[in-house]
Amino acid sequence: MIDMAHLLAKQGAMVTFTTTPANATRIESTIDRARELNLPIHFVPLKLDCAKVGLPEGCENVDKVLGKGQVKSLTDAYSLLHKPLVSYLQAQSNPPSSIISDLCQPWTGDVARELGIPRFMFTGFCAFSSLCRYIIHQEKVFDKVADGDELIILPGFPHHLEISKARSPGNFNSPGFEQFSEKILEEERRADGVVTNSFYDLEPLYHEAYQKENRGDKASVDLKHCLQWLESMKPGSVLYISFGSMARTVVSQLKEIALGLEASRRPFLWVIKSDAEASDIEKLLTEGIKERIRDRGLIIKGWAQQAMILSHPSVGGFMTHCGWNSTIEGISNGVPMITWPHCAEQFLNEKMIVDILKVGVPIGVQNITSRTVEAHEVSIVERDHIEKAVYKLMSEDTDAKERRMRARELMQKARQAIDGGSSYSNIQQLIEYVTARK
Repeated sequence: MIDMAHLLAKQGAMVTFTTTPANATRIESTIDRARELNLPIHFVPLKLDCAKVGLPEGCENVDKVLGKGQVKSLTDAYSLLHKPLVSYLQAQSNPPSSIISDLCQPWTGDVARELGIPRFMFTGFCAFSSLCRYIIHQEKVFDKVADGDELIILPGFPHHLEISKARSPGNFNSPGFEQFSEKILEEERRADGVVTNSFYDLEPLYHEAYQKENRGDKASVDLKHCLQWLESMKPGSVLYISFGSMARTVVSQLKEIALGLEASRRPFLWVIKSDAEASDIEKLLTEGIKERIRDRGLIIKGWAQQAMILSHPSVGGFMTHCGWNSTIEGISNGVPMITWPHCAEQFLNEKMIVDILKVGVPIGVQNITSRTVEAHEVSIVERDHIEKAVYKLMSEDTDAKERRMRARELMQKARQAIDGGSSYSNIQQLIEYVTARK
């Protein structure tokens, strides 16, 4: 983790390295060295409440504990750092842009979501071992195996591999660790990316397979794969679906969207973000849907390069939650929209898109769907409404063609505004105004 901090800092990133007081004393020379090099690394020791979980003071590292019970207590103590860490980060003048944390600190996933930033999971395993460990626990390979030395074929591995329970990573399988083990696996699925201390050419087959296991089609940050897929589609043929960084879609609605997109027979790129269990989403996508849309659908679970996607020539439509940042990105790239507002001012933005600019097709939602609404209170948009909206936006009839023409006209106006036009001159005026007041 220290080496990673140095690498990031040398690339110009500001790094906050969070640890505990006892662990900080172990790396004093490293801290001093970072200061000597004037690297932008800020070391922050957060006090671990050992007494609250029944551990002796200063027992902050696994090598200080003796029994399995104490290991569990230590993991509980670390999870108590959630509130202190959030409080510290929220008080900073430069808010964090992401969190990189160890596999064994799954609670940091909740911290990242609370702050609205990505979380990258660091694993000390190579990709080969990470893939083995993931499949073992995902597929419950050893659940009914009594003999620890019995060789079991690992399902879904890129090639034939036999392993035994006795010589496989346990991932906290001891009694009392069940919830912690499940939390690790769940946060591994939900992580925006995985950092490993390896390199691609050493184990390319396992890097690719591990990415696929964690992200379905590919990792959400795999820009190259996304571009290759877009390049394989006809110009203006792809519908892009994303409801922004804050909205989360319930599983029942995800199913209707999936079936509506399937019925539309149009190519699509769908970014899924949901508070549902990753296993529920994966179950939904493996109910035959994935196979049926394989040749014309790309699903990204997590974060996507929206600006890049919307600017690609193959994208011809955008199903959006009508958040203004997404709306202006769609407008600036000349992409007509299917409007699906959720909350805030998004219903007003829908009126702007549909009634005033006339570059949108409404999906028909009437009720607010904020993150605080319970799943059973959500008004579900049915698959046939979704199919009809997709057809209306992406078809070749006169209305659709005129809508696309208006979208292209708005794109030209947007480009003119920043290329010496109104937006460019407004920035100049702002600078001049501030300078004149000095």
